Amino acid sequence: MTTFPTPPHLETLPPSADVVVVGAGVIGASTAFALQAAGRSVLVIDRKGVAEETSAGNAGAFAFSDIIPLATKGMLAKVPKWLADPLGPLSIPPRYLPQITPWLMRFWRAGWPDKIESSIRAQAEMMRVSQAATDWLVSEAGIAGKVQTIGSLELYESEAEFKASLPGWAEREKHGIGFEHVRGGALAEQQPGLSDRFVAGTYVPQWRMVDDPYSYTCALATAGHQRGTQFALGAVAALRPTENGTVLTLEDGRTIIARQVVICGGAWSKTLAAQLGDRIPLETERGYNTTLPPDAITLRRQLIFGGHGFVVSPLSTGIRIGGAVELGGLKLPPNYARADAMLKKAKAFLPDLKTEGGRQWMGYRPSLPDSLPAIGVSSASHDIVYAFGHGHLGLTQSAGTARLVTQLLDRETPAIDLSPFRPQRFAFSRI
Repeated sequence: MTTFPTPPHLETLPPSADVVVVGAGVIGASTAFALQAAGRSVLVIDRKGVAEETSAGNAGAFAFSDIIPLATKGMLAKVPKWLADPLGPLSIPPRYLPQITPWLMRFWRAGWPDKIESSIRAQAEMMRVSQAATDWLVSEAGIAGKVQTIGSLELYESEAEFKASLPGWAEREKHGIGFEHVRGGALAEQQPGLSDRFVAGTYVPQWRMVDDPYSYTCALATAGHQRGTQFALGAVAALRPTENGTVLTLEDGRTIIARQVVICGGAWSKTLAAQLGDRIPLETERGYNTTLPPDAITLRRQLIFGGHGFVVSPLSTGIRIGGAVELGGLKLPPNYARADAMLKKAKAFLPDLKTEGGRQWMGYRPSLPDSLPAIGVSSASHDIVYAFGHGHLGLTQSAGTARLVTQLLDRETPAIDLSPFRPQRFAFSRI
């Protein structure tokens, strides 16, 4: 991975803090910056450091048009076929199936018509807030140059696949999302060198990307540090609310008391929430990618191969080919054959792609069954706020989440109705 400057970490943990943000990924870095800008004193604690986990290897897109939940009727219909291919877009290692079955039942329930409609409405509102908050954040942090509007192109191999996508685009149109269906010469112009197996595509002109997700998060954290945000290394093992604040105990025995706490540790947040009385069905979508050298191919925009569950992204650090979902938790070893399979398909779809010299990676996307994150207060204390479970949309919704968390901690009315994102929304449901 290319090295980017990150803020220095405190060698000694202070005895107390105003706000402690647990997690230094893109959600944590964004939240810390927004809180600092609102006049709060912030300490960020992370077990590895800034953007050293999932935020380092995402596809780099602000996917504000992605308002359709994963558990749609069309997606559910594909699941049996995908599961039959161990290297396909969706995989569940057999030994993990008993553990994830309750999550899968909730995922299936999230695909019912009554749930889909409310999820789309909530996601569209979240995207609206996130887009505006992103504009503010990158401007305020002085990092607008790390974001470009390059567009995206979703590709279809058959008329049936294209027609199956149309209801989703109709929903987007209802919410003011611009797009254009393209064919023939217009498709070739969008991305020269595509295989002729693709019969149509959908171009989203306002699709934005960062130059590199790791670099972006580091730059954001550095901008926050320059304003006074502090960073410390350490794994938070326990939280205990008291009358004087929340006591955080790290794995090495160090403690700190915070007036308020934000838990945004991605896939590692579930354990801390459970300690506070909130059993949240958070799972890990293990995603894989290969980043090729920058000259591997010339891309005009991000390419989305939805039928195969992966994207090809032009980054400053190279051409990133990744995606797919492996529901396998935090403990199973990586299966990099999945990255190899996507690279092989990318070569078939882009015959001029040079596949040598790639770097492989695997990360843990924190996902909830209904594709909506958990944003809200804990059951134990209104001074402990959750902000995790964004799935594929962590970067996309990072600034919006930061704005909402800041409003919750300052006891302001949130910019949107947060009931669809309530962390306890699964508590009284059997599925």
